[in-house]
Amino acid sequence: MREYLLQFLTNHVLMAAILGWAVAQGSKILYESIRYGFSVERLSGGGGMPSAHSATVSALTTAALLTYGPGSFAFPMALFFSIIVIYDARNVRYETGREAAALNRLREEQIARGENPMYERPLAEKMGHTVPEIIVGIIVGIVCGALICILI
Repeated sequence: MREYLLQFLTNHVLMAAILGWAVAQGSKILYESIRYGFSVERLSGGGGMPSAHSATVSALTTAALLTYGPGSFAFPMALFFSIIVIYDARNVRYETGREAAALNRLREEQIARGENPMYERPLAEKMGHTVPEIIVGIIVGIVCGALICILI
């Protein structure tokens, strides 16, 4: 049992993914707190600069590449997982946020006309990522993945 715990805690790929997420999420909170003021919602909300989705999977893929090599099973699995997650963060979740904005405008129009809105609270609009948020997230992830593999 102790050996498994030690292997878990020294797993480069896992540690790289955790570090990539933590750096991206921490810098996102710091960046947006400086720009807009601190918000408790930012601690768990999606979207924003940099993309924690992109940072996490890029760190995972980088560590898999550096730890196991390009010919391993782990690297292409991580690579295609990253492609799917980044695509989803940019396209599917981004469009969902745009749709939420349109529905929130309809809700406000209903309230202005004195009608009961379709739903009680406004929908979350910031769900996906812009291209610059994704690019910065990928850079953060690659750096974190490389640092873990080099330093540990």
